[in-house]
Amino acid sequence: MTKGFKAAAAVAGGLAMTLAFGVVSPAAASTAPTEPPGSTAAPAELNNGENVTLKLLADNTETTSLLTAGVTAAFSALHPNVTFDIEQRPGGTDGDNIVKTRLATNEMADVFFYNSGSLLQALNPTDTLVDLAGDPMLDNVVDAFIPTVSQGDGVFGVPFGTGLGGGILYNRSIFEDQGLSVPKTWAEFEANNAALLEAGITPVGASYGTTWTSQLFVLADFYNLSQADPTFAEEYTANKAHYADTPAALLGFQRLQEGYDEGWWNDDYGSATYEDALQMLADGDIAQYPMLTFALSEIAAIDPEAAQNIGFFAQPGPDAATNGMTLWMPQAAYIAATTEHEDVARAFLAFIASVAGTDAQTAAAAPGGPYLIEGATLPDDVLPAVNDVQAYIDAGNAGPALEFLSPLKGPNLENITVEVGSGLRSAEDAAALYDQDVEKEAQQLDLPGW
Repeated sequence: MTKGFKAAAAVAGGLAMTLAFGVVSPAAASTAPTEPPGSTAAPAELNNGENVTLKLLADNTETTSLLTAGVTAAFSALHPNVTFDIEQRPGGTDGDNIVKTRLATNEMADVFFYNSGSLLQALNPTDTLVDLAGDPMLDNVVDAFIPTVSQGDGVFGVPFGTGLGGGILYNRSIFEDQGLSVPKTWAEFEANNAALLEAGITPVGASYGTTWTSQLFVLADFYNLSQADPTFAEEYTANKAHYADTPAALLGFQRLQEGYDEGWWNDDYGSATYEDALQMLADGDIAQYPMLTFALSEIAAIDPEAAQNIGFFAQPGPDAATNGMTLWMPQAAYIAATTEHEDVARAFLAFIASVAGTDAQTAAAAPGGPYLIEGATLPDDVLPAVNDVQAYIDAGNAGPALEFLSPLKGPNLENITVEVGSGLRSAEDAAALYDQDVEKEAQQLDLPGW
């Protein structure tokens, strides 16, 4: 690889410092377009033409940083009197806690980017967020996304970024050199990994230095779970089914334990970070990496050539006939109820939920999946792995992750899966412990049956 992820850390760090502590003008984001691609709209006045600064909170991944810079610069090009004060937060549990604390203490930024689906429900959105129900901007949003940002009759966000495949990224050159085919069953996946070990190649990357990455074998297995037990999401939400007492649900934890027991991981799995794993995958030091496809944008931002060598397949299940992909909805843009600039914030979200907004995102970072905005398109030179994701969708072999079908997602899953993947806890104990974690969440949400 001509440009390493670690070599680029200084550049990314400089961007992070700018985003975290200063007001970002359109010129400050060199990766962003100076005007909204595909838009011919003339600059328009907001806030009666008076200068206004929107505070914005976003996670600190490279992809989100690029997309944030892209859409804010493009919006400011249309509305020169609007600038942005952008702050970054970590991902995972730490980031969740920051969002919840800011909302609870009335210190949230005007606009923030955060998960859609189950994690939104824990934010008490009817009290903490601006309700967008009835706003024309929602007409641009694909219908399937609306339930993931809704509670009761309220709708609270619009999609930011793309839909994502959850499964396995793989190094195409390694597969070709070793004569391996994309597996459609777990048995084929196991056989590939045995062949890779025999060849002296690390089969699967693990990066527990970034704890949230440990969850993929459990979460990306949901398509397989839903094929085996189509009512699981409904029964799970009603406290009638659980991970520990549902064999098809327990299987995800068992997959993770198998990875440790069989020695599939890289030697430094306990300290390696998400960025390290992307570097290893691009360099061919690992053959595969369980991950969401937003990682493709990050690889492409650092080394476009390496991104062309990355493929994607859905996490294999027991039967090739039911092979399919777990689909993650994009995160969403929300407006805090405490904002003093609601009209400007609504205009910004309306821009995000437009074709011009998705064009600005595409110009800023290579898409990791399909947009959920009506009329949005992907470029002809989209990454090969994105085409892999689209193939599952086109074939009708994709379904939403559990967190988009149920309000329940225990906040400690990433810590539990680190223990399983490190050989510190059995799959069975982990599933039971996660069920307890989910029970606490359900009681906090005051769900019936709990």
